[in-house]
Amino acid sequence: MFVLTSLLAGLVFGLGLIVSGMANPAKVLGFLDLAGPWDPSLALVMGGAIAVGFFAFLLARNRTRSLLGAAMSLPDARHIDRRLVLGSLLFGVGWGVAGFCPGPGLVALGMGESKGLVFVAAMLAGMVVFELVEKLRSPRRLQSA
Repeated sequence: MFVLTSLLAGLVFGLGLIVSGMANPAKVLGFLDLAGPWDPSLALVMGGAIAVGFFAFLLARNRTRSLLGAAMSLPDARHIDRRLVLGSLLFGVGWGVAGFCPGPGLVALGMGESKGLVFVAAMLAGMVVFELVEKLRSPRRLQSA
């Protein structure tokens, strides 16, 4: 049941990205280009997503199990540190340069777009580099602790 529900949720999410234009880098870059012919339509998409997420998290915080019976595991971190800020900046720069973030990049890959392939390959390479850097840093963390 979890696999079927996950597949359905992924299909609805991907379809929503296509319908909203989030899988179109030109539309995303038009939204991010405040100095040029700005396209504010994606602000409505983001506002809708934030509203849905807000109410979903509001309901979820009082639950111990999901609707399908899985244990609820919500993030509890509340602090803003250097890694969060730098990661957010890197994400934003990548989104602005490529016109994709991970979800729409995967949708574009699924639609057979070459830009989607390049983006997903670069994203995976970045994830590998991050893991390698973390492995190199972890012995130093243990020594300094």
